[in-house]
Amino acid sequence: MAEQGHRVIVNYVANKTRAEELVESIKTEGGQAWSYQADIANEDEVVAMFNQVYKKHGEIDGLVNNAGILSKQCTVEALTSERINKILMTNVTGALICCREAVKYMNSDRGSIVNVSSRAAVTGSPFEYVDYAASKGALDTITKGLSLELASRNIRVNGVRPGLIHTEMHADGGEPERVNRLAAQIPLGRGGEAEEVAQAIAWLLSDDASFVTGTFIDVSGGK
Repeated sequence: MAEQGHRVIVNYVANKTRAEELVESIKTEGGQAWSYQADIANEDEVVAMFNQVYKKHGEIDGLVNNAGILSKQCTVEALTSERINKILMTNVTGALICCREAVKYMNSDRGSIVNVSSRAAVTGSPFEYVDYAASKGALDTITKGLSLELASRNIRVNGVRPGLIHTEMHADGGEPERVNRLAAQIPLGRGGEAEEVAQAIAWLLSDDASFVTGTFIDVSGGK
């Protein structure tokens, strides 16, 4: 996004070092970027962050809801309400609150929201992450509903559903090499890279997708 001339706001919850490294790498390449701390599961922190961003940078052109969490792989018998609610607070409630706050400050002539869902919303992720899959299914519903609600304001809302992507998230689920284990099931024969997901997000945010809303792009290698 920075390469396309956008000013980039990087939100982080705890890893300040990584966020600042990203900001500095964008600046080194001649772009503009800033980092802001906020836990999107905390409504007050989200409200404060968007307020600060608006005061310093003005209207918002685009929002990428890509914060998401999961817990260790397990079957439904091992799920607890504490685990389920923790996932829903970030993946569903937090995402919707971010949409709410972004819309308040969004460009009156154009705006774009991209919600990063998951192919788990379609597959259900049995035996591993049914709670996570449910949260992403809810995010898909939010995406569709907001796309219709905000269309008259020329704010587009779309979703990207990554499949098996090489990220650190799999370690959070207890299996860092999960993508390699399941790669043979992917028609393209490999796991995806975060950059490939980012390219889909960037297109949906861009004017090249100006007549696209309520749509989902599956970045999943055909699975």
